[in-house]
Amino acid sequence: MPMKNHKQRDGKQRQRTRSRRRRARAAAWLLLAGFVAAAAGWLVARALVMPGPLTQQALVEIPRGASSSGIAALLEEKGVVRSRWLVLAAIASDRLRGRARPLRAGSFMIPPRASVRDVLRVLQAGKALKLQVVVPEGMSTRRVLQRVRAHPLLVGELSVNPPEGHLLPATYPFRPGTTRDELVLRMMAAQKTLLARLWPKRKPGLPITSKREAIILASIVEKETALERERPLVAAVFLNRLRKGMRLQADPTVIYGITRGLPLKRRLTKDDLHAKTPWNTYRIKGLPATPITNPGRAAIAAVLNPADSDMLYFVADGTGGHVFARTLKEHNANVRKWRAFLAQRQKRREERNKRDAASIATQETKTTPTLPMPAAAKP
Repeated sequence: MPMKNHKQRDGKQRQRTRSRRRRARAAAWLLLAGFVAAAAGWLVARALVMPGPLTQQALVEIPRGASSSGIAALLEEKGVVRSRWLVLAAIASDRLRGRARPLRAGSFMIPPRASVRDVLRVLQAGKALKLQVVVPEGMSTRRVLQRVRAHPLLVGELSVNPPEGHLLPATYPFRPGTTRDELVLRMMAAQKTLLARLWPKRKPGLPITSKREAIILASIVEKETALERERPLVAAVFLNRLRKGMRLQADPTVIYGITRGLPLKRRLTKDDLHAKTPWNTYRIKGLPATPITNPGRAAIAAVLNPADSDMLYFVADGTGGHVFARTLKEHNANVRKWRAFLAQRQKRREERNKRDAASIATQETKTTPTLPMPAAAKP
């Protein structure tokens, strides 16, 4: 019996020893696994903030409805990140910490050497680029082409060179990879489409016989007034003058003959009005040789469907609009009022400048320190 009890005690002792060893090994493995996980987490966290592979800025288009894995794959394919798994690891880490933010759709410019974290911040901020070129009404072709050439997100050299007045002013969105030629051709096609729709609906009896003549006159209307409500009446004045064989006498045509579509940056002179150019409607009868700008939809529509009016003259009224007249006598009276308004405005400006100069002089006098007089020398 004593021998048997001894063996039982030895067996239990060995079992406890083996159990302790197993627990020790398990603890060691857990410790090792924790260390490996911590090391891997540190390496991943470091990889997320390391500079990325881009050597120059890159445009990335994130489609609507794209999943996180789809966006990660796209970023890897475009060479923005080294591995899609880093992107997914960053997203998973943010979710575990409760810091997850959605990735937005749109076009984004990624700076060179952007880390994974930098890229995600750009996509999460949602400040997508507006891939568009805005062509205001009344912008000359010369200036439109300058704007297209200067746009950094269009590609390719511009080889299309349309004549003046062949582009339709509008906002033109475009997709990444669009060439400059493609965009300008779209502007030309847009005007043709608009004319094809409006020309058949034009008012009967107009003294213009072609779409080209309509665009030439619309370009003058565009430059004469910025008020949409005035355009049909301004168009009616010019059309009435054409019917009567009167010169159009439009100042913008004189300016175009001088600058070819750029701002004049000074007032017209009498010599300018007498200058001989193919556009000066003070010298020539009828329409000028070409359009003087790119007219917008409203100006084109006004020429094709002008107001019912017998007005023959107009002059600025000092409020941004114009006052119209049927006779030269009425017009001359309106011109005198306009000149009186200009003189009064100039007088007020000069008086204001004098007051400002006097105020500045007074302020300078107050702020100039008074030096003490030197003491008289004692005898």
